Amino acid sequence: MHEKLESLLRSLGVKKSEIRIYKLLLEKNIPLRIKEIQREVGLSERSVRAHVLNLYRRGFLKRKLIEEGWLGYTYTAVSPQELLERLKENVVKKINEIERELKETDEVKGP
Repeated sequence: MHEKLESLLRSLGVKKSEIRIYKLLLEKNIPLRIKEIQREVGLSERSVRAHVLNLYRRGFLKRKLIEEGWLGYTYTAVSPQELLERLKENVVKKINEIERELKETDEVKGP
C-alpha cells in the first residue's frame, strides 16, 4: 500500500525528499521538531524547513505550536486515508474549475 501511495505522490509532483519526510513522520507516529526531522533524514535544516512547510501547506502534515522556553512547532503526518481524501478533493475541485472555465469559454464563443 505504501508503494502505491508513494507512486501516486510522485505522479502529483511531490519531491522525493518530501515523501521521505512524510513517511518518516508517518512511521514515527509522534510529533517531531524540524531539528529532529533533519537529523533523521540527513538534509540541511534549511531544506527540511522548506519541505516541511510545503508539505504542511499541501495538507500532508499537521503542526502544533509548542512553548518550552521558546516558540516552535512540532509536526505529525496525516493518515494515508486522510491524505487520499484531501488529494481527491483537490483534484475534483480543480477539474470542476476547468470544466466551468471551458463552459464559459464555449458560451462566449457561441454556436
